[in-house]
Amino acid sequence: MYNKNLLLIAFVGLLVLGSCNPATKLAVAAVTPPPVPVVVAEVKEDPFFKEVLKAYPGMFDSLLLHRKDQNVQIIYTEINRSADGAPTLKKHYFNRDDKAYFYPASTVKLPVALLALERLNELTVKGLDKNTTMITEAGYSGQTPVYNDPNTAEGKPTVAQYIKKILLVSDNDAYNRLYEFLGQEYVNASLYKKGYQQSQILHRLDVFLTEDENRHTNPVNFYDNNNNLLYSKPLLFNQKQYNGRRDSLGRGYYSNGKLISLPMDFSKKNKITLDELNQVLTSVIFPQSVPPSQRFNLTEEDRHFVLQYMSQLPSESVYPSYDSHYYDAYVKFILYGSEEGTIPKNIRIFNKVGLAYGQLTDLAYVVDFEKNIEFMVSATIDCNEDGILNDDKYGYDNIGYPFMKNLGRALYQHELTRKRNFKPDLSSLIFTYNK
Repeated sequence: MYNKNLLLIAFVGLLVLGSCNPATKLAVAAVTPPPVPVVVAEVKEDPFFKEVLKAYPGMFDSLLLHRKDQNVQIIYTEINRSADGAPTLKKHYFNRDDKAYFYPASTVKLPVALLALERLNELTVKGLDKNTTMITEAGYSGQTPVYNDPNTAEGKPTVAQYIKKILLVSDNDAYNRLYEFLGQEYVNASLYKKGYQQSQILHRLDVFLTEDENRHTNPVNFYDNNNNLLYSKPLLFNQKQYNGRRDSLGRGYYSNGKLISLPMDFSKKNKITLDELNQVLTSVIFPQSVPPSQRFNLTEEDRHFVLQYMSQLPSESVYPSYDSHYYDAYVKFILYGSEEGTIPKNIRIFNKVGLAYGQLTDLAYVVDFEKNIEFMVSATIDCNEDGILNDDKYGYDNIGYPFMKNLGRALYQHELTRKRNFKPDLSSLIFTYNK
């Protein structure tokens, strides 16, 4: 049995000591493919979590007792390296249930961002890449155009800039623009082909549009620096009908100010399981652990671009520039919850979060350059205590954020004490930020 207070004090002390680590001042390492082979093992609902979580009396008792009611699902990936650096991944599951629906919220932005890079590579148009000027037009009801972006050095919107905003602060409009560039049919067909067959990405975020309007995606044009048209994607309409679903959440919801005493229907909203999201994360961090047919078609430069901005803090960004509202851990729920302090330089979290309708999710790869620690954890929890949606009364502060913070720290402590035969070489994950 561990004393939870001593462990948490030790954790904070380690982070403070590690803040002097100069590693993050180094330039980005040379772009090299990860070592092979990678062996992947799975342990489904093993005793690992019971042992780890019960080491903190009072901290996880409610979670263990109400795992089904709160739809708590966790996937922890233990990473062990061989002498040549090849990683072996061992996944541990807590309360895995692919049939238990949770609203993925902004986590869907990660696969869409990866597909945008993949699509550019597929087109093989000379001069067309993630930094090419991308002009979005409006061609149907509910659509809006984009002709410039004042948050870039040149004032032009690009796929790269949209991905930066998605990964830095989970920008909704940036996701919508990539969704429009790709088209609903392309997104879903691509994910299905890669093996993500329980996924349905059906709508934009933070704008109310009908099902028909979400099936229609804007005309998008790409221009070179001399304003020559390089590629034109027309207005698209997805006519494909997807498998019917009966997904719902809660016991009631507000609509137009009126309480509807029925579960809220999510059958036409986005869906992706935690296992699939974890696989997306794994495909970025350890692409060779995923079968070739399931990998995203990214160059190594693409992959390093994604990794940089998954781990970069808002305060380290120049274009776009963010004020103090976007604190270090603004979208770093694992380890930090809703803490607004600074994150030590020896800690980097490569992640994507989601938060909406009382659902809180984080997909994270955590590294400590000083302690030579690395692990992955994907977790989701339903924070809606009263079961009523759209009432703006969700338990993020008293349930969700503390859960993510405590889970991350419990796993970090486990990583500190467990034996490793070989230390990981994390130098390829050291980036030059502030850009």
